[in-house]
Amino acid sequence: QLQASGGGSVQAGASLRLSCAASGRTFSNNGMGWFRQAPGKEREFVGAISWRGGNTNYADSVKGRFTISRDNAKNTMSLEMNSLKPEDTAVYYCAAARVAWGSVRSADYNYWGQGTQVTVSS
Repeated sequence: QLQASGGGSVQAGASLRLSCAASGRTFSNNGMGWFRQAPGKEREFVGAISWRGGNTNYADSVKGRFTISRDNAKNTMSLEMNSLKPEDTAVYYCAAARVAWGSVRSADYNYWGQGTQVTVSS
């Protein structure tokens, strides 16, 4: 089970840090990722990290602003979001993949958290 937290309402340019905590099992051998879904839009890939954290992938829209990290000892993953923009407003979901790498494909993920709302106002 995955639990995402840390969302909130902020002004453009602010920062937020999302956390994803796993319980019931370890995901230390799995890639993990963040996806988001804005109202009226399809869920989209945000970023992902490989099982050891050595490789990360990011959507072009967040590259340079968002950073993913993980702590396998604590069974957690984080998403540091800087320079937030109104277009970053969405529900953010953390997920664990059935593969070891940080996949950009939602079909590779078989465990999903419940989502946390991020709202960025201009």
